[in-house]
Amino acid sequence: MKRKILIVEDNVSLSHRQKDWFEQSGYDVRTAINEPLARALIRKNDFDLILSDVRLPEGDGISLLEWLRKEKRNIPFILTTEYVSVPDVVRTIKSGAMDYLPKPVHREYLLELTEGVFCPLATRRDHKKELLRRTSPEALKVEKLARLVAPSDMSVLILGANGTGKESVAQSIHENSDRNGMPFVAVNCGILPRELAASLLFGHEKGAFTGADSAKDGYFCMAKSGTLFLDEIGTMPFEIQPMLLRVLQENTYMPIGGNKERVADVRIVAATNENMEKAIAEGRFREDLYHRLNEFEIRQPGLAECPEDIMPLAEFFRKRFSKELKRDTGGFSEAGMSRLCSYSWPGNVRELQNRIKRAVLLAECPLLDMEELVQLNHPADTVAGTAPTVLPLKDEATEIESILNALKACNGHKGKTARLLNINSATLYRKMKKYNLK
Repeated sequence: MKRKILIVEDNVSLSHRQKDWFEQSGYDVRTAINEPLARALIRKNDFDLILSDVRLPEGDGISLLEWLRKEKRNIPFILTTEYVSVPDVVRTIKSGAMDYLPKPVHREYLLELTEGVFCPLATRRDHKKELLRRTSPEALKVEKLARLVAPSDMSVLILGANGTGKESVAQSIHENSDRNGMPFVAVNCGILPRELAASLLFGHEKGAFTGADSAKDGYFCMAKSGTLFLDEIGTMPFEIQPMLLRVLQENTYMPIGGNKERVADVRIVAATNENMEKAIAEGRFREDLYHRLNEFEIRQPGLAECPEDIMPLAEFFRKRFSKELKRDTGGFSEAGMSRLCSYSWPGNVRELQNRIKRAVLLAECPLLDMEELVQLNHPADTVAGTAPTVLPLKDEATEIESILNALKACNGHKGKTARLLNINSATLYRKMKKYNLK
C-alpha cells in the first residue's frame, strides 16, 4: 500500500509541484490550502506524513501541529517557511516537528528526508529476502569474502558509500552461516534517538524510567541466535559505545533498570560509510570498539566501479516494480541502456533502484526509453555535470566519441570500458591505437 502524504500549502503552483515530486516517487498525495481544510482531511484519512507551510491564509502550520498533538495523532510533521524565525523553530521542535525547512525546498533533499521518515529504526527478517547475485569481478570478490567469513562468528565491518548494498552483504553472511534460519535484525544507528538508544538496543525493565510502564526487550533479544546488523555504526552515540564494547568483549548485557545479565547470543555485523580513522582521531568513535567490530573487513564497491552490474540490476528492479506498480514493461530501449550505462551513479544501487521505479511508473510504452530516464542528465543529479552518452560502436563516425565517453565513464579503466562498449579488450586496444586515443 502506498504511503499517504498531506501537503498544506497556499501557493498552488508550489503545492502541485511538490505533489508531482511525491507521486513520481510512488506516494499517494492530498493537498490543502489552509488549516481548517487540512484538519478535515486528517479526520477522514490516515496520513503517514504531513508537509505544511507555517503561514497560511486561515490558521498556520504550527497551530496545526499543536492540534495534532492534542488529538494524540502522532503523524510525522515537517514545516516549511520563507521566513525563518528562531521562536517559531523552538516552538515547532517542542511540539514534536521532525524538521523545519527554509524555502525553497529542493526536490532531492525533500525526497531523501521523506525516505528517512519512513525508514524504520530496526527491521527483523525471519525468512530469506530475494537478493540479486551480481557478477562483476569486484562484486564477486565481495561475495567470496562474505562466504569465507560466514561460517565463523567473527565480527564483520562492511565499508562502502551510501546506497552500495552493504545490508545485502550482511544478509549474505547471515544466510551462509550456521545462524541461517534464525532472525536477521537490521538496526539503523544513524537514526537511533540518543536518549533511547540504550533501551532500544538492550531493552528495559518496568519502571526503569518515566514512561516505562512495562518491561520491553531490545534489539539484542530480538536477534537472539541470529545476526544483528548495525548499519551506520559510525554515527552511534558516543555514550552507547562503551556498552556495545562490553557486549562484544563479554557476550553479556544488562537491560536498563535490570539486575540480571543476559547472554548476547548474536553475531554482530556492522557497516558504515564513515572514514573511521578520521572519526577516531576526532574523538567521535572509540578505537577499541572499532577493532572489536573490525575482526574482518569487507569493502563494498560503488556502482561506478562495477559497470557490468548496471543492466542486470536495472532489469531486476524493472521486473520488481512492474509487478508492484502493475505496469506493463518489457525491457529497455537501446538509448535507455546507453543512458543507464554512461551515468556515474553517485547514489549507487539505491539511486538506480529509485530511477528505475520512477521510469516504470512514467512509462508510456513497454520499452523504457530516454524520456523516462531523462532526469539522469539533470544538473542536480550529478556532481560533475552531465554524464557522457555512450553509443553502440556502429561506424567510425561515432566510435571515437563513444570510446572517449566510455573511458570517462569508467575512469580510464580499459577492462570496464571494453565491457561497457560490449567488445573485448583486444578490440578496444586496437581501436584506441587506430585513433591514437590514450
